[in-house]
Amino acid sequence: MMRIRVLVASAIFLLPWAALGRQATPSKPPAGSASPSKSSAPAELTNLFDAKIHAEWDAIKKRDKKALGELLDDDYIAVEADREGERYKWKVLSELDRTSVADYTLSFLKVTPLGPDAAFVRYEVFMRFPPKSTQPFLKVLIGEVWVRRGGQWKALHYQETPVK
Repeated sequence: MMRIRVLVASAIFLLPWAALGRQATPSKPPAGSASPSKSSAPAELTNLFDAKIHAEWDAIKKRDKKALGELLDDDYIAVEADREGERYKWKVLSELDRTSVADYTLSFLKVTPLGPDAAFVRYEVFMRFPPKSTQPFLKVLIGEVWVRRGGQWKALHYQETPVK
């Protein structure tokens, strides 16, 4: 008799929890809609930003102000890992003469569209510096916001975070 009471009490206690668990389970998305865990961009957009990001880093490596300037929006702001605060387009271009990136490797590129004329691009860059540099290399995670203005994609915001 005691055993039956414990089973009934357990069932009464657990029944509401089981019902809550079923309600909390997400339903499948409707056919044709994107899965919530997949916010990847179409391959064309990923390829476009892969080329833009490589062009950006090639311009930095070559200290090419004209090439870099064409990739940056007039309202561009960069926040770099050196803790010197934000840099506007004019400051980034003026500092380009002092850059010492000897080489770089990009990886883990992911593009998230934010609308028809904006995208968030994140990636990792491994920078190598000349042999006599105080720091031989640096690895950073980067997040960039790109916007399409006048039919051209331009970098609007750049944020880097150093990683070990």
